[in-house]
Amino acid sequence: MTLEDLVLLSRRGRLRLAALVFAVVVAVIWASAYFLQPAPARRLVLASGPEDGLAHQYAKRYVEILARSGVTVEERITNGAGENLRLLQDPRSGVDIAFTQGGIAQFPDANDVVMLASLYYVPMWIFYRGEETMDQIGDLRYRRIAVGAEGGGTRAFAGPLLAINGLTTGIVMVPMSNSAALRALTSNEVSAAIFVDGAQNAAVAAALRDRSLKLMSFYRADAYPRRFPYIAKLTLPPGVIDFANDIPAKEVTLIGTKVMLAARDGVHPALVNLLVDAAQEIHGGQGLFEQAGEFPGTDQVDLRVSNEAAQHKRFGPNFLHRYLPFWAATLAERAIVILLPLAAVLFPLFNYLPQFLRWRVRSRIYRWYGELAMLERDVATRAGSLPTEKWLADLDRIERAVAGIRTPTGFASEAYTLREHIGLVRRAVIARMSPAQPAA
Repeated sequence: MTLEDLVLLSRRGRLRLAALVFAVVVAVIWASAYFLQPAPARRLVLASGPEDGLAHQYAKRYVEILARSGVTVEERITNGAGENLRLLQDPRSGVDIAFTQGGIAQFPDANDVVMLASLYYVPMWIFYRGEETMDQIGDLRYRRIAVGAEGGGTRAFAGPLLAINGLTTGIVMVPMSNSAALRALTSNEVSAAIFVDGAQNAAVAAALRDRSLKLMSFYRADAYPRRFPYIAKLTLPPGVIDFANDIPAKEVTLIGTKVMLAARDGVHPALVNLLVDAAQEIHGGQGLFEQAGEFPGTDQVDLRVSNEAAQHKRFGPNFLHRYLPFWAATLAERAIVILLPLAAVLFPLFNYLPQFLRWRVRSRIYRWYGELAMLERDVATRAGSLPTEKWLADLDRIERAVAGIRTPTGFASEAYTLREHIGLVRRAVIARMSPAQPAA
């Protein structure tokens, strides 16, 4: 649309056009903002686990990595994965993301929590004292066992396994975890201690190096994944913990599950992508049980998988996030979401508006062509008594109306042609007048 097109409009018409464009722009921006997600939060609360657990160490890495993108992560120390899941399910807890693990979620209660990624394997370590060798959970009968604190991942994971082995009674479960459980085991306060954490956990690492303690190797490890889909069979090769001291001395078969980074459903997609990228940086390497690149994963453990996380894991960051800082990329995304609908509306509007304006100017002229053509036909075909005075009066009326039309310079020739046509019809009327009638 050019200035020449605007000349086609009167001052009032230009004001109306400006009001229309303004209304369209406001409506499109409002609609885009209404359906557009709000900007991502600059602060997240992460529920991690016990202070002497591995999750706490990883939480500090997430705090550091997200700070580089301007997002503040506040860590909340908890008893473990079970408590973390309850916090995510409670909208008043203030927790946005948390570490949890397989075997804790109960559907449909946890349907408002999604998994962003699985992070690493956590074996079930059962350390015990004594001369006998234990190779199944049932061997713990009639013993005093440290099974983790209430709300922790160890207790939640071990509970169903103790039950399936018939140990709902006949054992004493002591609520201790990590450092406290190891101290109780070495001081003979308990006969066995169960840990569900990585080998980097300080208590697990110390127990592996304690020659007075034995580690259970599960001879029925293949059976547990058949009954519990979230359980995986894991193998600890000889010497992998410490080659120099041959720890472990022989291959150990374990069972375990995966730790997950979970979030309350509805966390902003940009933050989901940022968290998945952080998980890739932290957990993407090879571990004792993990192959390089195996984690972070988006295969379902038990929680529902976030669609945004799965897409980001599959396709990676988009063009904006690949080349721009996090906040610049999110602002650009929001601007695009607003500008694209605006362009989709305004481009056709400005493309077809000049054609509409030209049609409107021509219509002011062409509407009189129709009436003039009917009058001309009447003059040519009428027989008998001729209403010449009416014809001349109609011609005068049409000519006055055409003279009052404000036409731009580009349409002056069309108005002039119409006036010439009016003169032709007037001459035809005069030619049909009788000699007794005076010519107008």
